[in-house]
Amino acid sequence: MRRLVVVGGCLMSLALALSACGGGESNEAQIISAIETSATSTDPADCEALATLGFMEQTEFEEGQDAQKACEDEAEDGSNNPDSVTVTNVNVSVNGSSATADAAFDGGNLDQQTVTVGLVEEGGAWKLDELQRFVVFDREPLLESIREDISEEAGGEGEELEVCLVEELEEASDEKFEEAVLSLDAFVALAEGCF
Repeated sequence: MRRLVVVGGCLMSLALALSACGGGESNEAQIISAIETSATSTDPADCEALATLGFMEQTEFEEGQDAQKACEDEAEDGSNNPDSVTVTNVNVSVNGSSATADAAFDGGNLDQQTVTVGLVEEGGAWKLDELQRFVVFDREPLLESIREDISEEAGGEGEELEVCLVEELEEASDEKFEEAVLSLDAFVALAEGCF
């Protein structure tokens, strides 16, 4: 799952979609189980089954079917998946149709990051809907991951635009960096000097 400058790819490597596990499990147990399993999924079908279109658009920096296709390609690749994810702070809304959980990543593009994810229940299944915020933000491992992806995508030599985008992220405050990772609009605003 990698798109515009790899930032989208870093995010979609999360592949944190949720499914209903059935069998009488509590919502919390379903969410924890689904996140732990989905974070390492290499099944392209999990994109549609486990994530809303809004989530795919947010993480892929694409729209509509292009976002879904990018998600499916990234899932099948699986090279940026974490080794493991630890889920904590699961909170289900009073009406039971939305939830949040914190996901801490070990390995992959989001190594050493913890992100709050928003989830929605659709037709009996929990789906990842939005990356809301960083709970733990460690900029150096994330920057290194972005640099490596750009180098790999450019065959070892970064393109001028890609180098400029990395420089903008390096110079950004933590707050601006986080916003740019979570929002295409914020990313474009941060990187407008590169275009």
